[in-house]
Amino acid sequence: MGVSHISNRSEKSSERWSRRGVLTVLGVVPAAVLTGCSGSAGAAESASSGGASATASVKAAKTPTVTISPADGTKKADFSAPVTVTVADGTFATVKVTGNDGSTLAGTFNTAKTKWTSTKNPYSGTKYTVAAQAQGTAAKTASFTTKSPGETFVGYFTPEANSTSGVGMPVSINFTHAVKDRAAVQKAITVTAEPAVEVVGHWFSDTRLDFRPETYWAAGTKITLSLRLKDVEGQAGIYGIQSKDVTFHIGRAQISTVDLSSKEMVVKRDGKTLATYPVSGGNAQHTTWSGIMVISERFKQTRMESSTVGLGDEYDISDVPHAQRLTTSGTFVHGNYWASTSVFGHENTSHGCVGLHDAKGANNSSVAGYKFYDSSMLGDVVIVKNSGDKTVAADNGLNGWNLSWADWKAGSAV
Repeated sequence: MGVSHISNRSEKSSERWSRRGVLTVLGVVPAAVLTGCSGSAGAAESASSGGASATASVKAAKTPTVTISPADGTKKADFSAPVTVTVADGTFATVKVTGNDGSTLAGTFNTAKTKWTSTKNPYSGTKYTVAAQAQGTAAKTASFTTKSPGETFVGYFTPEANSTSGVGMPVSINFTHAVKDRAAVQKAITVTAEPAVEVVGHWFSDTRLDFRPETYWAAGTKITLSLRLKDVEGQAGIYGIQSKDVTFHIGRAQISTVDLSSKEMVVKRDGKTLATYPVSGGNAQHTTWSGIMVISERFKQTRMESSTVGLGDEYDISDVPHAQRLTTSGTFVHGNYWASTSVFGHENTSHGCVGLHDAKGANNSSVAGYKFYDSSMLGDVVIVKNSGDKTVAADNGLNGWNLSWADWKAGSAV
């Protein structure tokens, strides 16, 4: 029994100890868990290591680097190559290139948006500012100035800007320097018409390029000449300088036919006969060119000297009335006051021109010379037939209509 009693006390004592032990153990468990579990320790170490790695990655991220060509500050940049902008370690958000004249230079990105290239070359003698912004960064800016060309050329055009001409008027361009790269120059020039019609260029020489449709322009046509010659290399080291649009208009359709067999000129306007005049053409020794000719100059009065057309001193008339040029070589349709009125309609007595009866002083409105001049304009067509001479050369004046459409198109460089 005593043993049993002792045993009970021991149990109670053991029980009390056990509870404290349990509490003690429970109190220690968190520490044991934190310090005794290798898995937990590894996770903690990994978390600490991961935080350091993320910080290192942020620190290691590269800033996009933008490169602009031509480089910032270039004073004599090449204008025969496009502007390029590239970015390393990034992609582009925007690129803008602006000239000091307010113009912008358009361009395109590659698929990856890491390179931008201007679609056209920069103009010569121009300062450009480039603003290139990569994604997530501030824009980088740079400026450069293109060099000026050494030698230049321009094209002088006919007819005059905003003028109204007859249906036979071609667009004729004469260049101040010979053009060797005809294709490059012709591609930089366009002639369009409203109403629309095919217009083709034809080179008569290295300095002359004319444009015309297959048949005469329609009455009322609006014609636009677009010159984009600036920095186009016509020949080695010689560049165009023009970039402009010019508008012309076509008036009514007046076509006059001179028959030197009957010695008569019939004037038709918009298809209807306006007038019929007796004329006198070139004599047997000085026949008049035949073919289609276009009035290229008009003078109420002008001086005519035979020496200027290779005929010595046969004539020198200071006040020829109502003279209208048909060829560069000197053929005119003009008034004549010095010949008898009986000549007109009956004899061909001139040195190659077409004459109509007129009065000295060019102010008599009742005579044929005055009337025809008054009804005419630059670009009107005058057709001469039965003259006894060959067809006028297509480049002798504005007379390209004497070429067939196939021959005209064969003279195009594009």
